[in-house]
Amino acid sequence: LAGGSFASAYSGGKAVTVAIDAMTFHQPVSVGDEVSCYVDLVKTGRTSMTLHVETWARQRFGGKTVKVTEGKFVFVGIDENGKSRRLDKK
Repeated sequence: LAGGSFASAYSGGKAVTVAIDAMTFHQPVSVGDEVSCYVDLVKTGRTSMTLHVETWARQRFGGKTVKVTEGKFVFVGIDENGKSRRLDKK
């Protein structure tokens, strides 16, 4: 969700996931944990963008914060017909 929101905002419209190059689960997330996601733009192409997404969780009741997962995702901007479109970079 964090990657998709970033991709749509960056591309200026709809964007879809076309690849997940890597995804690692480091720790489980427990019910009640506070979860935060962080997105970094790794590179862009004419229609695509590669994002690195990290998810961190703070244990319930103020426990320590740990990285729970991270991945590298490729998104493509699409038009109203579902076809790839040039990114409207901001």
